Amino acid sequence: MKAMILAAGRGSRLRPLTDRIAKPLVRLGGKRLIEYHLERLAKSGFKTVIINIAYKGEQLREQLGNGSRYGLHIQYSDEGNEVLETGGGIANALPLLGEDTILVISADVFSDIPFDPNFNLDKKDAHFFVVENPAHHLDGDFSAAELALSGDQRYTYAGIGYYRPEIFKQRARVFAMSLCMHEAIAKQGISSTLHSGIWFDIGTATRLHEAHHAILDKSL
Repeated sequence: MKAMILAAGRGSRLRPLTDRIAKPLVRLGGKRLIEYHLERLAKSGFKTVIINIAYKGEQLREQLGNGSRYGLHIQYSDEGNEVLETGGGIANALPLLGEDTILVISADVFSDIPFDPNFNLDKKDAHFFVVENPAHHLDGDFSAAELALSGDQRYTYAGIGYYRPEIFKQRARVFAMSLCMHEAIAKQGISSTLHSGIWFDIGTATRLHEAHHAILDKSL
């Protein structure tokens, strides 16, 4: 199984940090944010990682190289100056991703959600990891019923999931991956896991600061 890290966004809410550095390269607890993903992917048994790049993408290439220092083979899906959004970014990378199930990770989350290169979708189109709604997103993204979970709560997508790549095919060039997620839900083609461990959305300077202290406190 291959993994894809979505790393093409501008990270506007993290300005002025992201005026000079690509968001996935922001330091968190002594490492660059994206390095936590890469190290955990390698430790979990993944071999190949595709990273989509756009804004300050050359910085990611220079810093991460071919991935050998992490025990990985990194390939880049370069979107240039075009904003393809999350779904469009995955669709653009399909020639690199192949036909097998892929693990998709948002570069701007930090968590201890396990990565499994042998994950079995079992005839589903996708498997989402979700979390309790954080203070900055109290309305959540999906209902428990949509996620095939019990109860009547709503939950927030954790930015990590397993997908069949074909659900991203035959689309307009620019689209959000949430479109494909809702289509899979409508077909009852998804499963999900409610994650109760460590999870941070590094979307603002305040949340970066909170995650930094959590890492130091837990020696992660």
